[in-house]
Amino acid sequence: MSGILYLVATPIGNLEDITFRAIKILKEVDLIAAEDTRHTLKLLNHYEITKPLISYHRHNEDIKVEGLIEKLKEGKNIALVSDAGTPVISDPGEVIVKVAIEENIQVVPIPGACALINALITSGLDTKEFSFYGFISINKKLRKEKLEEIKKENRTIILYEAPHKILSTLNDLESILESRKVIVARELTKIHEEFIRGTVTEILEKYKEPKGEHIIIIEGNPIKQDTDEKQKINEMTVEEHYKYYEKQGFSKNEIIKKIAKDKGVTKNEIYQIFIK
Repeated sequence: MSGILYLVATPIGNLEDITFRAIKILKEVDLIAAEDTRHTLKLLNHYEITKPLISYHRHNEDIKVEGLIEKLKEGKNIALVSDAGTPVISDPGEVIVKVAIEENIQVVPIPGACALINALITSGLDTKEFSFYGFISINKKLRKEKLEEIKKENRTIILYEAPHKILSTLNDLESILESRKVIVARELTKIHEEFIRGTVTEILEKYKEPKGEHIIIIEGNPIKQDTDEKQKINEMTVEEHYKYYEKQGFSKNEIIKKIAKDKGVTKNEIYQIFIK
């Protein structure tokens, strides 16, 4: 019988932010595949866990997958961890998860800390819908395309950025975001945890020390949302228009008023259409 591949979330800063289940799994598995074995060893030592470690990071992922899959087929249980937070999210792991599924090897998530979610819930921005872009490419063409997507995106946007690139990224965002609300979260759960809020221009004025990993939360584009909604309404027939507002719970009289306003005609004209 094949072993199990556990995707174990680890703390994003404070070592106490780990679940009992995660500690239990790390103690029980046969092997831990870590993005940086030195970094993971600090966590293991803190919880007095002694297990074999193997390096599994972005640059050796393709090479190491085959060996890890073989061990899983032999019945070994493996825990995959990243340096911080939930593995596979902008971290190594996607390749081995895909191969494990293809080989009918059980993949089990062990939930825990996730930087993007913690930054989002403390942002004060809309959490009902959001788009996660991870790290924006440094390739000029790809970067320009992503920035254009961000400019148009009407959902809350989440980005990751490294300390040595944060100022460059904020400057790029300044040219497209205008007065939209932005929150830069850094050093989450650590001693120097900080949330910097305002427009990009305001953040750049008070931003001094780009240390630690950063999460940028950006307000969605309300103008695009309004434009899309108006275009959608303009393309509707009067009957579709009526059903559109009916589904939202408006009364017949309210719907007539809204349709007349949207189409720039009198209420009587809309009444006449329905009478006919």
